[in-house]
Amino acid sequence: MPIQQPSNQIKLTNVSLVRMRKGKRRFELACYQNKVQDWRSGVETDLDEVLQIPNVFLNVSKGQVAPNEDLKASFGTTDTDKIILEILKKGELQVGEKERHAKLQQQHATVIDLVASKCVNPSTKRPYPTTIIEKALAELGINITANKSAKAQALDAIKQLVAKQIIPIARARMRIRVFGNAKEAKKYRDTVVALIEEIEDENWSQEWDCVGFIEPGKYREIGDLLRNESKGRANLEVLDMAVIQEGEEAL
Repeated sequence: MPIQQPSNQIKLTNVSLVRMRKGKRRFELACYQNKVQDWRSGVETDLDEVLQIPNVFLNVSKGQVAPNEDLKASFGTTDTDKIILEILKKGELQVGEKERHAKLQQQHATVIDLVASKCVNPSTKRPYPTTIIEKALAELGINITANKSAKAQALDAIKQLVAKQIIPIARARMRIRVFGNAKEAKKYRDTVVALIEEIEDENWSQEWDCVGFIEPGKYREIGDLLRNESKGRANLEVLDMAVIQEGEEAL
């Protein structure tokens, strides 16, 4: 006689799992690869494109579907649609080794590119090639991970590079414009200018208008100063995020 599979077992292959522990049980969803992140970011809205099958599992690899009594005990309901949405939103996405490696490689390249675009050799005022940045980060023992944002890791790497000077390096300067009522500007102009490394242009008429270059860390300080001294009536604009060399196109 043929061996019958238990009725609550479903065999699936080539799946990405989303796991969530609720109460004393761990529940799983069987999803298509790469679709969970698309759904969480709003790129994908059709659950049929995300779920391989609209069931809640205790163990996907064994094809073991969660019984209603377990769902009721853990979620307070047997409404699988609501439970699936909760698991998709709050569950942990299980990534395969191949996907994990590809994601880490992409993150690594993004961090290196960000650091290279926001730093310069202070002697030449030009950016370093990414290969040199990568080597310097390796010498500092900086490990790039997939679990932290690329921007946060790049900013941390820049701080360490500037502090340790494994290679001569500095943050690329920001080009900003500050302007406001000329009469009021006389009260705070000197304090603002003290924070600007180099003034490119300054004009007085009915308004004080100043364009200059600053170290990026000074941007917030200037903004706070203007809010306090001008009661929000002065303006601060970023003209270029990272100026490599005067006269060149910003990164």
